[in-house]
Amino acid sequence: MPKLGAEPIRKAALINAAIFEVGMAGSLDVTVAQIARRAGMSPALAHHYFGSKEKIFLAAMRYILRTYGQSVRDVLPGRGARGRLDGIVKASFAPQNFQRETVSAWLNFYALSFVNKDAGRLLRVYHQRLRSNLIVALRGLTDHPERTADTLGALIDGVYLRAVLTPGPTDATDAENTIMSYLEEALA
Repeated sequence: MPKLGAEPIRKAALINAAIFEVGMAGSLDVTVAQIARRAGMSPALAHHYFGSKEKIFLAAMRYILRTYGQSVRDVLPGRGARGRLDGIVKASFAPQNFQRETVSAWLNFYALSFVNKDAGRLLRVYHQRLRSNLIVALRGLTDHPERTADTLGALIDGVYLRAVLTPGPTDATDAENTIMSYLEEALA
């Protein structure tokens, strides 16, 4: 007899384990068995819930995207244009969004998007939402909000890439300061 209510708990454990294992490996070169072991369950149960390693990883990225989206939504209400802009940047480097494992998952998500249509679609949705939020925040602050939003999005991606390729813990303060320095110059 299955335990009532166990499925969401087990799925969450598998998602967290996938993020951790991919972060530790620095690639998608992990097995369902490794993920399941980290989550404290059998590979068969992991396959039962998700079907494949790619599906576990996509579920992990949806979780990361929901967490990031909530971080952005938490900082947007009741702020002016510059407050919205600063809030989006701060959310990008909030502790829950800028841990080494999460940043590593992002890097691998980008790579997976080239060969997996579901990952590609998810990445496009993320890029469109980020760009849209940035453009709205930049209106009234610059004469070229689209170009500044595109540059800002590329800078955030670049800071993430450098963070995951630099040994040691991620430095959210340094990352955020890099972006804020750019904004000060771009909006001057």
